[in-house]
Amino acid sequence: MARERLYLFDTTLRDGAQTNGVDFTLNDKLAIARMLDDLGIDYIEGGYPGANLTDTQLFAEERGLKATFTAFGMARRPGRSTSNDPGLAALLEAKADAICFVAKSWDYHVRVALETSVEENLASIRDSVRAAVRRGREVLLDCEHFFDGYRANPQFALACAKAAVDEGARWVVLCDTNGGALPHEVEKIVGEVVKVIPGDHVGIHAHNDTEQAVTNSLAAVRAGARQIQGTLNGLGERCGNANLVSIIPTLKLKAEFAERFDIGVSQAQLKTLAHASHTLDEMLNRAPNRHAPYVGESAFATKAGIHASAIMKEPATYEHVTPDAVGNRRKLLVSDQAGRSNVLAELDRIGLKVDKDDPRIARLLDVVKEREAIGYAYEAADASFELLARRVLGKVPSYFDVEKFDVNVEQRDNALGERVTVSLAVVKVKVDGERLISAAEGNGPVNALDLALRKDLGKYQGYISGLELTDYRVRILNGGTEAVTRVLIESRDETGERWTTVGVSSNIIDASFQALMDSIVYKLVRSGAPA
Repeated sequence: MARERLYLFDTTLRDGAQTNGVDFTLNDKLAIARMLDDLGIDYIEGGYPGANLTDTQLFAEERGLKATFTAFGMARRPGRSTSNDPGLAALLEAKADAICFVAKSWDYHVRVALETSVEENLASIRDSVRAAVRRGREVLLDCEHFFDGYRANPQFALACAKAAVDEGARWVVLCDTNGGALPHEVEKIVGEVVKVIPGDHVGIHAHNDTEQAVTNSLAAVRAGARQIQGTLNGLGERCGNANLVSIIPTLKLKAEFAERFDIGVSQAQLKTLAHASHTLDEMLNRAPNRHAPYVGESAFATKAGIHASAIMKEPATYEHVTPDAVGNRRKLLVSDQAGRSNVLAELDRIGLKVDKDDPRIARLLDVVKEREAIGYAYEAADASFELLARRVLGKVPSYFDVEKFDVNVEQRDNALGERVTVSLAVVKVKVDGERLISAAEGNGPVNALDLALRKDLGKYQGYISGLELTDYRVRILNGGTEAVTRVLIESRDETGERWTTVGVSSNIIDASFQALMDSIVYKLVRSGAPA
């Protein structure tokens, strides 16, 4: 049986830009658009030309994308004509393949927000779609608040959608703008809509305010919708939009959808999904969500020893899809709950070939459990575990020795007379018998220590020049004046590889220093630096 085409519409650059703390530059938008295009997305919504300088510049020139690049904006405003509406004019003049208009489909909003009549609202939709079609554009209509509007007045909500289709719109998109619809409601209402408007002209735009945007999107497809709108990593205002990073692999890998539908993302492109998700987070300067479905670091991580043993025999025992299908990898975590299977699997992953009956395996597992009992967390610190394993197995070179470090925190007035707090760290290291002393100021004691430690490592400096810290997390493990502190540091290098190291001490600086040292030594080991 021939499969139906299902279209993916990404609005990361428009709706995703409304996320609190997200502010895309023009270069960011161009880079993300290219990444989405490479992924195989059908429609890329770039923004709102005329609303701000960045979006106006974005639509001022061609971008050379295979995807349908889409401009977003309001339908004709009440009381204006299509020839006398600056917003509509900016949309029509934009260098875009398609135009997505947004219009109210809830009569309550028409009366209260627009302060106009339902007749004028319908006329605005018809006029705007007609004007764009005459300019040769593919047209979409986002029916704002459609599900709330349908519950209140189904005749009017449907009339808005039908008005757009009758004037030549390619798609009418049913928006759960407030994010409050539930899956059974979405499926029922979309089912009613496709009795009036063919499903291959109907899309779904779900918000995540009840944590069901992905589910609602799939429910709409079951009911007959053939376009899904969403964002990478679920970006969007309030609680976000439907997460395409979860939707795409579900459509590709779950039989209910894969056997019925074709999407523009190939199997090869699907393998780049984790990379695309993490790249966006890096651009936003935030750590990827390790618990994200499909692409998160923990998505295919197993901690319990009995589970790991089963996975070693047959991965399908505890994995619903294969991790490499989405560009992820399997992780069998090493912790105080782990067994020999976890340790052997992790050693195999990092390239340490050890016989399963080697007595050092039992010793390594004992050391892990002893150290986790005092606060270390190797399940969250893969790089520190690798170094611990290599040390137990006698395979970590002694690159350099830190003979001494000193960290001072001083509060003083700067040259402008402002009261500032300054941290200064001095580190004395020994490399090949040569003593090197480095000092650095930082915006905190750990930052200063990190900068000083990596300032001059002699012959190893070239190996760590691309190393940077990307996340720093502190947890107090017990209360009182003798509290034990655990520090986790995430690092990355010039290749984009990330790793996490751990340190534990009653002194936060000492715990941080342990994690910093592991990060540097791990980089040297992975780079094949000579001893």
